Amino acid sequence: MKLRTYIVEDNATIRENLIGTLEELAQVEAVGMAETEDDGKEWLTSHPAHWDLAIVDLFLRQGSGLGVLAACRNRTAGQKMVVLSNYATPDVRMRCAQLGVDAVFDKSNEIDALVDYCIQHSTNGATSRMHG
Repeated sequence: MKLRTYIVEDNATIRENLIGTLEELAQVEAVGMAETEDDGKEWLTSHPAHWDLAIVDLFLRQGSGLGVLAACRNRTAGQKMVVLSNYATPDVRMRCAQLGVDAVFDKSNEIDALVDYCIQHSTNGATSRMHG
């Protein structure tokens, strides 16, 4: 079963490359995207049954990925929020953990780890959905 993934990323090139990579390698289906904090919060909170994973950049055209993360704190246990950022410093990772983020990946050197995370989660998610 595909991992229904929503992407909050304001760089179109990064977004398109990320979607292409994840759809090819990790059983991911992109269900939507946003370039701003407001659009990301609006879609994710108003469509709670339509996504399994949200990949969020922290620096957006408008607002911040932190606002998106905070808005989704009350998601279901099966829904995962991950951060993909050029600024995955220890401080940023700690702040994301405080907001209930499941994982933080650095854009420059952790794309493979994000792919692995998606593969693992799609396998687990499909199993729990079949038995649930």
